[in-house]
Amino acid sequence: MERHVPNNEAFGWAWIFLGLLSGLILGLRFHDADWLGGYGSLRRRLIRLGHVSLVALGMLNVLFATSAPRIHVAPAAFHAASFALVVGAVSMPACCGLMAWRPGLRPLFAIPVLSLLGGVAIVVLGLIRP
Repeated sequence: MERHVPNNEAFGWAWIFLGLLSGLILGLRFHDADWLGGYGSLRRRLIRLGHVSLVALGMLNVLFATSAPRIHVAPAAFHAASFALVVGAVSMPACCGLMAWRPGLRPLFAIPVLSLLGGVAIVVLGLIRP
């Protein structure tokens, strides 16, 4: 079955670009040992996680687009997976950034985590189906 997922592919590449760009911007201050509370501080770790998640989740969306022809699920499930992977990719760096400034917002991490788990579960089930 031919699946058309240009949104995930284009989105994924755009997210990778943003991740690299954010790395460039963040890298301007990485030499400062005390920046954002120091290397081991929660704030700095969350900012790094947000930056890395842009690249990694961008790649996940590109990988989804390339796997699309082999994902054997109903169209509604396929589109749910596509949407969930984008929601997870957008919300993960946003949650990391928000939590870096307001640690009490930690419950928001459920949004990207559950979105990504749901999307990937659909993909796995669709790939192991004959």
